[in-house]
Amino acid sequence: MQVLAIIPARYQSSRFPGKPLADINGKPMIQHVYERTRLCRELNQVVVATDDLRIAQSIASFGGEALLTRDDHESGTDRIAEAADILKIEPEGIIVNVQGDEPLLEPTMIGQLIDTLKDFPDCPMATLAFASSNQRQYADPNVVKVVLDHRGKALYFSRSPLPYYRDGLPKALCFFKHLGFYAYRRDFLHTFTRLPQSPLELAEKLEQLRALEHGFAIQVAISATDTRGIDTPEDLQALLGENSGGDSQ
Repeated sequence: MQVLAIIPARYQSSRFPGKPLADINGKPMIQHVYERTRLCRELNQVVVATDDLRIAQSIASFGGEALLTRDDHESGTDRIAEAADILKIEPEGIIVNVQGDEPLLEPTMIGQLIDTLKDFPDCPMATLAFASSNQRQYADPNVVKVVLDHRGKALYFSRSPLPYYRDGLPKALCFFKHLGFYAYRRDFLHTFTRLPQSPLELAEKLEQLRALEHGFAIQVAISATDTRGIDTPEDLQALLGENSGGDSQ
């Protein structure tokens, strides 16, 4: 069975133009992501899917594999689907969507996603969550929350506090923070990117709600490790400050 990771990377970003090529300790961010992803033993292949020649050339410069894709994709998932078509991935193959702004990702997280799809053959899609007690993140609309059923399948994702505690927050707050990694079966990825956008997806601006609204299950694995994505130049400066021993406040 083909098992690969595809890292979508575009140069233009409203909050951080050129983010994949941002320097972190002498390497572009995308190289850190690529090299950490390669450490996952379950993967047969790692590919960066990009619409920008500068990013493709950067990947080639350190011996990585990149594919040039169209520049009109609305999401990274659409870009991954095009890359899967170019690569002619078999229908039962497993594709992991690794975000290109996660330079600190743990390779074991990717392996956990792959194992989840293998362990739940009825699920076409899997993702990761982290059990958190951080009250600030619980209230932050930029932090997506997920609630699960007793089998570990997603019931709903939201930017709002989820679940909402009507009688006030418990002393031992615990919620599931959604981490932006996905694994898909190739045939489902083909189906998913052709589904019409759904009302809840448009309301929350969360693509995964499209799958739930159309009746597809998403299995959620609980990661022992949180992630730290780099969304803005300020996020990057905070990370660099910590790595250099400086004040990141």
